[in-house]
Amino acid sequence: MAKITVMEHPLIQHKIGLIKREELGSKDFRELIEEIAMLMCYEATRDLKLRDVAIKTPICETTVKELQGKKLAVVPILRAGLGMVEGMLAMIPAAKVGHIGLYRDPETLLPVEYYCKLPADSSEREFFVVDPMLATGGSSAAAIQMLKEKGVQNIRFMCIIAAPEGVKKMQEEHPDVDIYIGALDERLNDHGYIVPGLGDAGDRIFGTK
Repeated sequence: MAKITVMEHPLIQHKIGLIKREELGSKDFRELIEEIAMLMCYEATRDLKLRDVAIKTPICETTVKELQGKKLAVVPILRAGLGMVEGMLAMIPAAKVGHIGLYRDPETLLPVEYYCKLPADSSEREFFVVDPMLATGGSSAAAIQMLKEKGVQNIRFMCIIAAPEGVKKMQEEHPDVDIYIGALDERLNDHGYIVPGLGDAGDRIFGTK
């Protein structure tokens, strides 16, 4: 079963408390989302493998550590996931960035892919799929399934706010994908919004209604 990690770092919790405030404007909201993503990235990459490398400092030869194994990629789920990308890249600037876009079919209510652009060497990379909100889990689970069908083998999912219903769906459909959560909220309401949540993350990031 996948690992579920709910972030307990005080800075992450403090900043999540700020973005939940209704009166917070788009500029501050957007900046805080980026900062939270950066801090979460730091926590979510704790178990990346290292190797020893021989180098020469200005003083002498020595051995240092560097990341080994798979290269990294960040894939935001459009559009709200875009708000987390810069924070991720601040921590892992060499990562490639893909994009995946979904919309919900009004008749079947199922997620439909409308855009997907990934690095050419996707099968060799470890992917971080990012979306601020994990509500029902439908879009996130569908996005991850689409990535798997395109040959992506190593996936982690990061969200800032999650509902238990979304976590359950992700565990059921993708038991091999580790999930990193900034804050686990109470539940979904009748409209599929997370309670207490923070409203629509995409609208608050981009200043739309």
